[in-house]
Amino acid sequence: MTDTIPDHYDLLVRGGTVIDGTRSPRFGADVGVRDGRIVAIGDLSAGTAARTIEAAGRIVAPGFIDSHTHDDGAVLADPQMICKISQGVTTVVTGNCGISIAPLDPDTPRPMPLTLLAAEGPPAPPAFRHFADYMAALRQAPASVNVAPMVGHTTLRVTTMARLDRAATPAEIAAQQDLLTEALEAGAIGISTGTYYPPAAMASMAEVIEVCRPLTGSGAVYVTHMRDEAEGCVDSLNETFEIGRALEVPVVISHHKLHREANFGKSAVTLPLIRAAMACQCVALDCYPYNASSTMLHTEEAKLQGRVRIATSGSHPEQAGRDLADIAAEWGLGLVEAAERLQPASAIYFSMDEGDVRAILAFDETMIGSDGLPIGEKPHPRLWGTFPRVLGHYSRDLGLFPLETAVWKMSGLTAKNFGIARRGTIAVGNHADIVVFDAATVRDTATYDTPCEPAQGVDAVIVNGVLTWWQGAHSGAREGRVLSRGI
Repeated sequence: MTDTIPDHYDLLVRGGTVIDGTRSPRFGADVGVRDGRIVAIGDLSAGTAARTIEAAGRIVAPGFIDSHTHDDGAVLADPQMICKISQGVTTVVTGNCGISIAPLDPDTPRPMPLTLLAAEGPPAPPAFRHFADYMAALRQAPASVNVAPMVGHTTLRVTTMARLDRAATPAEIAAQQDLLTEALEAGAIGISTGTYYPPAAMASMAEVIEVCRPLTGSGAVYVTHMRDEAEGCVDSLNETFEIGRALEVPVVISHHKLHREANFGKSAVTLPLIRAAMACQCVALDCYPYNASSTMLHTEEAKLQGRVRIATSGSHPEQAGRDLADIAAEWGLGLVEAAERLQPASAIYFSMDEGDVRAILAFDETMIGSDGLPIGEKPHPRLWGTFPRVLGHYSRDLGLFPLETAVWKMSGLTAKNFGIARRGTIAVGNHADIVVFDAATVRDTATYDTPCEPAQGVDAVIVNGVLTWWQGAHSGAREGRVLSRGI
């Protein structure tokens, strides 16, 4: 609430039920916006406004923060970002899984998974030699969403090493440290690693710690797609915690999951381990609300267990949307040989247990991140459906947690963990990132067969005080900002 009530607003959201992103109980209030900020919350019936949104019967919540995206190139190539804004997402955290499009020389060969950052698909996303150049490009051509960028450790390796199938030399580690320092000075909110992937797998824990030394004392975060999310998950968690302790920085476990049937149910082991670590150091985690993952198409037999569906293929685009097993049988090949023929490619892996998904989602401190890949016509539906799926399917329909908790996992919690200031909650003085939705009807409509479908029940999305999504259509506004640490 506010003591001083202005009498005129640029935008007035009137008559709604506010869920403020703090997990506090909902309350009825009007929300007044002026100059891109929330300036009043309460009974504003005496005020006037340039535009009024009638929100009776609707939830008024903070704009959602997607904690895990690969939108690095998409925010430049497709700045309307309908796949996100239509869900109520107003901020995307980029540079995850060790991959970012800066600092990267445009002429440097880009191995998978770097090519997954291309907004229009393989083979190559845009690239920027300096992280500051990427930040400048974002500011010069704003997207419809705010961007909180990280720098990728794999990108640092690719930029500084002639060969990736070995450990980095002391000189290469020093070069990566210099690039990380430059990125932090340019405003990167942290670094991510993806030691699961071949370009970074040869980097030992000691090497990662040394490369990341500039994080210490910077206020930035260490985010990781861990080395192993299957049989070695516990070892990978312990490695993550040790890196955080060595650097004295907050760590974020990306898209926590347990791959392959032999590991189903192990969230009963990993979640208490994470809880224990949280008592001793700053640890956070995110997940997406699906039991299928999506990334590059692997060519190792162990990673092709279970059902694998092709999302994109640079060499055989006509195979997108088909199962790898069916393609292999049609071609008279084994799975590995068929996967090699489809390269460069991405895929969807149906390799997780729904019970684990629900347990991880319900874990109190789990943030929500889509991990969507904005490439091709058959992406994983999480690109379009993550946030309404949590609100509708998991919160409302299954009762996994109250709506106040769902909103907090998508907003206030994420803003706190990534150091995003004055966003993530409905509060006077905060930037006016707001979503208005119908709690009774909000749901995801994106499926594996038709993945590029907008949510239902999201009425309005406001970014920095400007109405950007209204009743199923984009307004054309591109008011997103680049968010650095504390900004």
